[in-house]
Amino acid sequence: MTPSPTSSLSKPPRLSKFSKIGFALGVIASLGALGWNYFSVPTSAQWSDEERRLIASLSLDQLPPLRADPSNAKADDPSAVALGHALYFDKRLSANGAVACATCHKPELMFTDGLKLAVGTSVGDRHTPSLVGLSYSPWFYWDGRKDSQWSQALAPLEAKHEHATTRSDLALLIKSNANYAALYEAAFGSLPKFEIPANSSPLGDDSERAAWQSLSDEEQQSISIIFANIGKALAAYQRKLVPGRARFDDYAERMLRDDSAKVSQGDLLSPAELQGLRLFIGKAMCVTCHNGPLFTNHEFHNTGVLANPGELPSMARYDGIRTARLDPFNCLGEFSDADNSECIELRFARDTNDLVGAHKTPTLRNVDLTAPYMHGGQIADLAAVMRHYNEAPTSMLSHNEAKPLGLRPPELRALEAFMHTLTAPLATDSRWLKAP
Repeated sequence: MTPSPTSSLSKPPRLSKFSKIGFALGVIASLGALGWNYFSVPTSAQWSDEERRLIASLSLDQLPPLRADPSNAKADDPSAVALGHALYFDKRLSANGAVACATCHKPELMFTDGLKLAVGTSVGDRHTPSLVGLSYSPWFYWDGRKDSQWSQALAPLEAKHEHATTRSDLALLIKSNANYAALYEAAFGSLPKFEIPANSSPLGDDSERAAWQSLSDEEQQSISIIFANIGKALAAYQRKLVPGRARFDDYAERMLRDDSAKVSQGDLLSPAELQGLRLFIGKAMCVTCHNGPLFTNHEFHNTGVLANPGELPSMARYDGIRTARLDPFNCLGEFSDADNSECIELRFARDTNDLVGAHKTPTLRNVDLTAPYMHGGQIADLAAVMRHYNEAPTSMLSHNEAKPLGLRPPELRALEAFMHTLTAPLATDSRWLKAP
């Protein structure tokens, strides 16, 4: 029956002044039950001792000086850094003259590319991770199939979907370019005297492999040494890419310095961001994997991220460690500068069955600038990342280390808000952020 104009159903009942107050207090109480306090500014004294310890451990103040890489004796050599800097932006390091390292790892995007999947000479099958702070990691690639930054830098150069060039072409470029030759010899010693052929590689197509096989063992070795040193120069440059202090770091520093002052003023963290921080180190359990001043444990985890449509689930770290052990450019290989006793990570790395589907934990520094997310760019934005971990869906491999969190929407929004406090310009001289 249609109500008449005078029916009590024609408009909602009006609330009295006291009813409105009661309704508002009920909303406030509900928000309070979620641990969300909009009306008071937390002080450092309101953190427990354990929370203070965790917050301090995440601060960039706790980031130690970058250690030497025993497998790369030239990791901090100025000539190697200059050579790597120039090579990083040089598109001649590709078969089509259109792809440089900076094509996928763009300085203006925190050394990512903003794409779901990397695009070199063709589309790849993995999302481009950031290079910022990566020199602190003992493993490289999403599956950890490389055990040093210099050996990682070599793989894209000969990969057909990335640079698609050959190691002999790269050696020829170094030898034929006066600036490159001078920097190379200053860092690594004399270049070989023999004429370096073009288009030859042990990993190329049939003609490139045939050309490689036509070289003497001495020529192959000399070219591979130049190739390895190109990787070492690129790594030397990338060691310059370090994160800068973010608002979170300023908050952590002031919190530890002053137990009584209110340390969440407008120039530091908002109430929502503080709530996100509390969730991050507590109920949401993010800090289990995203710990330390780079917000990563540099380890590998299966967190139930689905493969991209049409792809089978990746074996990930299970295959990655096995590939690393067979790599001729690994820490134990002949091109490494390390003593075998210094290759502890490679010698004792875990390779158990539970590593199937486990991918590397990325840094959260500057995470709001590096979308999309996950190893295949499967998740478009931070809000979707929060929902994924809150739900912890069953993995296609029937194994998920993450468990459902049961967080409410305001808590998920608070976690996302906290992510934005980790963004800051790099602590890197601006000259390293553009081509020389």
